[in-house]
Amino acid sequence: MGAFPATSGGTGKSLKMKRSLELQRTQRSRSLGTPLSRPTSCSPSRPTLLPAASYWRCKCLLPSCSLGSVVFDCFEAALGAEVRIWSYTQPRYQKELNLTQQLPALPGLNVSADGDDVRLVLDVPEEMRFGLSLYWNQVPGPAKPWWHRNLTGPQTITLNHTDLVPCLCIQVWPLEPDSVRTSICPFREDPRAHRNLWRAARLQLLPPRAWRLDAPCSLPAEATLCWQAPDGGPCQPLVPPLPRENVTVNKALEFPLLKGHPNICVQVSTWEKQELQECLWADSLGPLKDDMLLVETRGPQDNRSLCALESSGCTPLLSRASTRAARLGGPLLQDVQSGQCLQLWDDDLGALWACPMEKYIHRRWALVWLACLLLAAVLFLLLLLKKNHVKGWLRLLKEDVRAGAAARSRAALLLYSADDAGFERLVGALASALFQLPLRVAVDLWSRRELSAQGPLAWFHAQRRQTLQEGGVVVLLFSPGAVALCREWLQDATSAAGAHGPHDAFAASLSCLLPDFLQGRAPGRYVGAYFDRLLSPDAVPALFRSVPVFSLPSQLPDFLGTLQGPAAPRPWRLAERAEQVSRALQPALDSCFRAPGTGRGMGPEAENRT
Repeated sequence: MGAFPATSGGTGKSLKMKRSLELQRTQRSRSLGTPLSRPTSCSPSRPTLLPAASYWRCKCLLPSCSLGSVVFDCFEAALGAEVRIWSYTQPRYQKELNLTQQLPALPGLNVSADGDDVRLVLDVPEEMRFGLSLYWNQVPGPAKPWWHRNLTGPQTITLNHTDLVPCLCIQVWPLEPDSVRTSICPFREDPRAHRNLWRAARLQLLPPRAWRLDAPCSLPAEATLCWQAPDGGPCQPLVPPLPRENVTVNKALEFPLLKGHPNICVQVSTWEKQELQECLWADSLGPLKDDMLLVETRGPQDNRSLCALESSGCTPLLSRASTRAARLGGPLLQDVQSGQCLQLWDDDLGALWACPMEKYIHRRWALVWLACLLLAAVLFLLLLLKKNHVKGWLRLLKEDVRAGAAARSRAALLLYSADDAGFERLVGALASALFQLPLRVAVDLWSRRELSAQGPLAWFHAQRRQTLQEGGVVVLLFSPGAVALCREWLQDATSAAGAHGPHDAFAASLSCLLPDFLQGRAPGRYVGAYFDRLLSPDAVPALFRSVPVFSLPSQLPDFLGTLQGPAAPRPWRLAERAEQVSRALQPALDSCFRAPGTGRGMGPEAENRT
């Protein structure tokens, strides 16, 4: 047996092939008339690259007059190319053994934006099977698989923008033996991916004094310890004397502290800004303490200096600065020398001390109480000197208290038509907001048991009589269902009364409401209201416009002023209460007016686009 040159056309990424020619070799040998004997396996010599880059040549010697097989193992060929193999003997005879192999093409991958999301379009031939994998390319460490599928034909994969991180990579390959996998990482410079990475990062406590930053990708950041005062100011970095450390994600790190303290926090920052801060030891050591952190600096010849870490910087003790640490410099120095301060860190260059401030706070409060007593005595003397002015002030105060009591005792009965569950939630939110003003609110949502026991008509009669006897007001909340019900009742009261359920308080109340409006007794006893975007002003029946009708929440101040009557607060206070009620109504309004839709889950979703 002689040489077997192998050629392949095309360019591109290569594919390692393993193909056995034993079957073809057997068939062609029979056609050549070669005697068949026991098969003999032969391993070709190492392929030699000929001057033409796409040609390879190797030789294999077989025993004469015997059946043999030649196995080509692992030579490179271009993806999507047509590979042709010629085999012939030396000396070369007329017959040749030929084999043509079409290699699969590399799937095409295109990444494009789809609104806030990302769309992956894979352009592959029909019926071609290929593998697709999404993974986190973590450095250092092995890649962490996240999503994998074996797919067929053209595909479109949609990624939620919240799933993007800089190290998210895409790998695609044809489902063929020894196929080369193509990987791309298109989100390394995507600002959304970097924001998502910091949102996903978490600081975790590892007892006793270690911590770890968990994140799907590596982060170019530094970490340092800082001191968080309980007054809510910025956390003061402890650099120096403690050094900054580069952050390695998913790896435990430990700072050289002798003792833990709840005010010690960890800051993780990039070169641009601070990204994360956690007071990791607060859960195990309790809440923040009002301790003073002292920084001790040691120089040559045992020279030592102490300063207190404050928001304005590190204030030297025994200085003339007008800060708390300077005023208490002497006592704090004695606390350090007497061992009353906790040593948090110590080395040849310095130390950190946490000194309790409770005893000094108690002294300060004693002075405050003494000042308050002196001020109260001075005010008492002034009141004795100006009795007439005091009497006038007390009279005004008494009037304000009465007005407040009247506002709290004002009753409001809400009547509405239960169109659907969303509108009932909106009515419940309005009733709860009015109850917080405070007003005494009655609504059938809160009286289901009494409504079922007494019946809608009897319950309404009792609530209406009590509300009007106490000087309250009945509020009619108009909705599309309520307007339709009023029109039905005006046309045919008998049929309208029987068309609604036994628990519909609004339908039952119409038999009592309409006479009051028809006979002119409604003004001062009834108020109408409807919600913006749910009903137009012209939709309210003309019969009910004899009383004030308000649009909510745009006319909330006027609506609240009418509900509270003569005891209504001043305009600025009324505007504040209207803003409070509007904020309470907003979630229910959004839920009521939101169009129904379908949610989308996390992760990629594949849809076939053939």
